[in-house]
Amino acid sequence: MKQPTFCGRELLLLSVIEAARAGDPLAVERVLRYYEGYMDKLCTRTLYDLDGSPRVRVDEYMKRRLQSRLIRAILNSPIE
Repeated sequence: MKQPTFCGRELLLLSVIEAARAGDPLAVERVLRYYEGYMDKLCTRTLYDLDGSPRVRVDEYMKRRLQSRLIRAILNSPIE
């Protein structure tokens, strides 16, 4: 059977989502990797060096906060 896609990107399997909701650390890691590019885009900031030169970088602090919130949302979601 062919993997379902949305806008050309493969979707997460329902079994992975259910395993993550049950607390499987490998499944949670897979969900985090699935959303990594999106979180990187959300957390991209223009940071300035000591000499004032602008650098476009991922704000790692903000990314960790997003990852934490996603993990909490996964683990606190009701299992049907």
